[in-house]
Order: sequence, then structure tokens, then C-alpha cells
Amino acid sequence: MPSDSPNPKPKLKLAIYWGAACGGCCVSVLDTHEKLLDIVAVADLVFWPIAMDIKYKDVEAMPDKSIDVTLFNGAVRNSENKHMAQVLRNKSKILVAYGACAYMGGIPGLANFTTKNEIFKRVYDETESTFNPEKIRPQTEYAVKEGNLEIPEMFNDVYTLNQVVEVDYFIPGCPPQSERLLEVFTAIATGVQLPPKGSVVGANEKTNCDECKRKKSDNKVIKKFYRPWEIQDDKETCFLEQGVICMGPATRGGCGVRCVTGNSPCRGCYGPPAAVSDPGAKMMSAIGTMIDADSPEEIDKIIDTIVDPAGLFYRFSLPSSILGRKIV
Repeated sequence: MPSDSPNPKPKLKLAIYWGAACGGCCVSVLDTHEKLLDIVAVADLVFWPIAMDIKYKDVEAMPDKSIDVTLFNGAVRNSENKHMAQVLRNKSKILVAYGACAYMGGIPGLANFTTKNEIFKRVYDETESTFNPEKIRPQTEYAVKEGNLEIPEMFNDVYTLNQVVEVDYFIPGCPPQSERLLEVFTAIATGVQLPPKGSVVGANEKTNCDECKRKKSDNKVIKKFYRPWEIQDDKETCFLEQGVICMGPATRGGCGVRCVTGNSPCRGCYGPPAAVSDPGAKMMSAIGTMIDADSPEEIDKIIDTIVDPAGLFYRFSLPSSILGRKIV
């Protein structure tokens, strides 16, 4: 519909890219529901591979800085992801690491606990349904009669977006809450003064524990840790005081504590609070203060009740952590 204004404000140009991710971040954009109409009223979608038929060459041909905002979700896992990260950085005025995978590495980042060769060995040699006596592996180029087929090169490591290109802002979450996306996009669209580049937006400075409504006491001592299905949650008491590990103390608030409200412990997808550089280390420190033991042997016994501590404490953050990956 034509604008009544003789000089209507030009619409923003918005791009969304899907790297190494599950697709949930793209769904979170759709989860703005009717508010999506407000977004498209002020912004034209110029690139969104899952929703639009547009080719990489079309994006590569765009003038530099012609895209106002790009939401890049997913980690950087292969050469295609890296190439598009570099292209979209050049084409975008504002590049946002959207979601836990782009921000910290996310679930794909758990692959850094192993290696590319070990993954290929399992997938192409050892799975129960695999028949591959010649031990064929993926090739980046293969000749067929129609020409050469090319596929991206899988990297040994999973990278966060800002380990590959400069990132302007980070919106955490797995996926981010749609309400937070609307807040950030509205601020950009209306010209509200944004925080300094490199800031985490769409979240707050406090931890999830500060927002959690569950009952807490000052006497957090644990003789044994449980997985959620091993106890009967009373739905009122702090998960940690019941012996269930909840990442709330090491996780930035802003998600609305939705997992805990749904009677599930926090998983840590919003990343560390502002003053914390490594959520896994922070959580291990918190756990250490809770263990009630009288001897080193008893400490070891209690710690042994924590199933997969590395995967638990670094579920979303391994590539961005002080560990980075397993040393092999």
C-alpha cells in the first residue's frame, strides 16, 4: 500500500542465514506470529534460504553494507558456513550472532570433544546400518559426466561466529525468545541508541537464579546428585537443593526462566552473565561449594554421581570456553 507521506522512510533490508544449527532460531522468527507483519512493514527480507529462493551468487553481487541487519544463526562448521559468514559480514551494516550456536558454539560445538576423523570413522565405518568396505569418505570435489560436484569441507573444529568474523551484537538462547528479538529489532528500526558493539542484547545482567521463583535456602549441601528423572520434583524447591544440577547460577537471565517454570532445570542456553567468562567453570565452582563430604574419597563418590559433567557444564559453550576443545 502506498504511503501517504511524500517521502516515506526507506525500508530496512534484513537477512537471515542458517549455519550449523537445528532450525529452531529460524522458527523463533516465525514465532513472532502476527508481529512478523510489523517486521515486514519496516523491513524487506532480502535473504533467507529456508524461506526464499535466492542464490548465494545474488548475495555476493549485492553492494557492501547494503544489508542493514543480518541475523546469523548456527555455528561455523564447514567451509560454506565460513564463506557465508565472510560474505554477510561484508554486506551487512549490523551482523548479529543470533542464538546459542552462533554466540557460543551451541549443541554442534559439543563435537569439539572429539575430532573430525573420529566422527567420520563412526558415521562411515561403525554405525550398525553402514556398509562401506572401501571406507569411502566425503570428498570436496567429485567428477561425474555432468561436471564436477562440490560439497563443503567439514572442519575439524566447530567455531563461534565471532571466531571467524567481527560480530556487532549477540542475542543468546536456544532459540532466543521471540519477544527479545522483537525488542532488539524494534530498537534498530526506530533508531533507539544501541549499546556498544560487542554487547549481548535481548537479555539482562542478572542470572536466571535472580529471576527464579523457586524456594531457596542458605543451606545448600548435597550428598548425591540426581538426573531429573531420578527424583520426584516437588515443583517448589530450588533444583540444586534437591540435588538436580540446574545451570541457573552460571546463566544470564532474560529468557523468562521458562524451562524452570516448566519444571525442568536450566540448561544454560543464554550463556554466562556479564561478569563471567566461562559458564562451565563458574558452574563447577558453584557445585564445589555444595558438596557435603568429610574425606577426598567421599568427594569423589559424590562427583561420580554427575553424569557427563563436560557435556552438562559446556552443553552450549564449549567452542567459546577457556577449554575450546578436547586436546587430542
